Amino acid sequence: MENASANLSLASVLHQSVQAGRQIALTSSKQREQAIGSMATALRGAFHDILEANTLDLEASRESGISDLLLDWLKLTPERLQRYIDLLHRLGELSSMYGSTDLGSPSGDRHSYSQVKPLGTVAFIYEALPELGAIAAGMSLKTGNSIILRGGIEAQHTNLAISIALRSGLERARFPIDAIQLIDSNPSLLYELLTHTQQVNLAVCYGRPSLIHQVTQQATVSILPAAIGNCYLYWGANGNLDLVRYALCDSHVGEPDAVNAIEKVLVHTDRSSTSLTTLWKSLKDKGFQLRGDRELVTSYGEYLQLAEDAEWSQPYLRKTIAFKSVKSVDEAIATIDRHSSGHADGIITDSYLETQQFVAGVNSACVYINASPRFYRHQRGSDRIWLGMSNYHGSQRGAIGLAALIATQQVTMG
Repeated sequence: MENASANLSLASVLHQSVQAGRQIALTSSKQREQAIGSMATALRGAFHDILEANTLDLEASRESGISDLLLDWLKLTPERLQRYIDLLHRLGELSSMYGSTDLGSPSGDRHSYSQVKPLGTVAFIYEALPELGAIAAGMSLKTGNSIILRGGIEAQHTNLAISIALRSGLERARFPIDAIQLIDSNPSLLYELLTHTQQVNLAVCYGRPSLIHQVTQQATVSILPAAIGNCYLYWGANGNLDLVRYALCDSHVGEPDAVNAIEKVLVHTDRSSTSLTTLWKSLKDKGFQLRGDRELVTSYGEYLQLAEDAEWSQPYLRKTIAFKSVKSVDEAIATIDRHSSGHADGIITDSYLETQQFVAGVNSACVYINASPRFYRHQRGSDRIWLGMSNYHGSQRGAIGLAALIATQQVTMG
């Protein structure tokens, strides 16, 4: 099967996607589960084709000189591909999001209830990480939506191989194949996609800050941006050194995108020099590059390089951590709210009062207390699957799951 949408105008793709969305909105949870299972099986059948396509993309990307970060995101190993096939199977088996909720006793001759419905058509804009297209497609179908995939040019062969497999899985399940469409990575098509407010009900974007900025600047459709990196940790005067070391190292482990990597640490001025140097020596041994503010670099120049002012608001997206000295939890909160990406920030302290101040004051979508913020798409034992993390200031903050792809409809009966 070929990717038929590649030969169509965007207007035709949008029309087909809307029509397919209307069809799958009427399907049962069991039918959608079977369709997603069929998609996962089709990916397994196309296993070698997908890896071969990925090799082509890797070779072309190396020749074009793309960054090591994108190469890492792009490279599919057999183990990584199989993990996401298993994740797609698991997604199909999750409980349905559908149902209704009574909104109270009848008032006069009227009675109201609330029910969840699909959004309609979802656009997923992403770079590298080709396996995320499969997960986004599975999540969209699970919630009764159609999806339009727009990946980066660096993964064009891999994205095409994956989309062909997904569509063939839908065909075998006798599901509308136009529920999944892949469009070209042409920048003009992206702008056109992001401005079709009548056909695109939500655009989810996932990638580096440059991509997120482009989408947020161009879009007139509703968007849900996913944030990566530039997460802050406040290390209080009484915080445990071993726990800090664990949280830092664990947060940088990803598959391969370490979404919640702690890249900035705010250190209380009462921390002992011994605890600081012990931590820094350990991190250097593990391959981290360390930076710091002027105050810390003046005292510990053998461990830290000076961080420029702009760095505190930017993600490194590599094994680099910058340290900054603060005098109180209030100063830490103000620094985080000013510079952090705002999707996942934490505190390590033995003080209950500091914990309460931090949680009440910091304006982050997710707050971690004495814990690693490491991001899991599907944590063992959990019944939820996450696509990414959002710092969006709206109803869908934090982890992007199935609930982000549904709408609530209120029905009043006379």
